[in-house]
Amino acid sequence: MIPILGLVAGVLLGLLVDPTVPLWLQPYLPIAVVAALDAVFGGLRARLDGIFDAKVFVISFVSNVVVAALIVFLGDQLGVGAQLSTAVVVVLGIRIFGNAAAIRRHVFRA
Repeated sequence: MIPILGLVAGVLLGLLVDPTVPLWLQPYLPIAVVAALDAVFGGLRARLDGIFDAKVFVISFVSNVVVAALIVFLGDQLGVGAQLSTAVVVVLGIRIFGNAAAIRRHVFRA
């Protein structure tokens, strides 16, 4: 119940405050969100499989976001930022859909 309340509070706060993302951070935000979603789906899958560990989840969440941002930063420095951003989204997307399929199999027994 606490995570749901935190999510609702965060969404309401975001709508009320209407934060702006600095221009230099804008290329990294979508990649960070996709990396965070990968960790969340992985955590949900682990929870359903009965092997969830909060420490592993937090480390996975933070490391996914940091590594994805570093890859995009490196791509920007090399002049191939769009290509590396696409690669990160594709790889993380594959992982997200794999975890979603495992969650679906677990929930619907199919």
